[in-house]
Amino acid sequence: MANLIKFGDLEFHVGDTVRVHYKLIEKEKVAGKTKREVKEETRERTQVFEGVVIAIKGSGNNLMFTVRHMGAGAIGVERIFPIISPWIKKITVKKSGSVRRAKLYYLRQKIGKEATRIDEATQPQATTS
Repeated sequence: MANLIKFGDLEFHVGDTVRVHYKLIEKEKVAGKTKREVKEETRERTQVFEGVVIAIKGSGNNLMFTVRHMGAGAIGVERIFPIISPWIKKITVKKSGSVRRAKLYYLRQKIGKEATRIDEATQPQATTS
């Protein structure tokens, strides 16, 4: 089990707040000039999923991480992303969290602000002697 993921030169841990930019392909049916004619258009767009990393699972090429955020009406939304995916365009760490657990499944029972409250990690300062 891993507590750290390296995505290119970026490293993030469980408890960090991340923004995952991933590519979506939408297919849409469009009516043609005649009633019987139906065309299908495909569009690509990038969508951002921002939330707290609550779990990192797997090893090697099978590494994946779970991101959870609070949606509309205080409904929790979780999404699992494989780290080796052609759909992930960019990952940015918005806030580093300091946690004592490898899996933050207890956040599923929290409601509202409690679900997003994680202590911010402080960078160790170099001491000069």
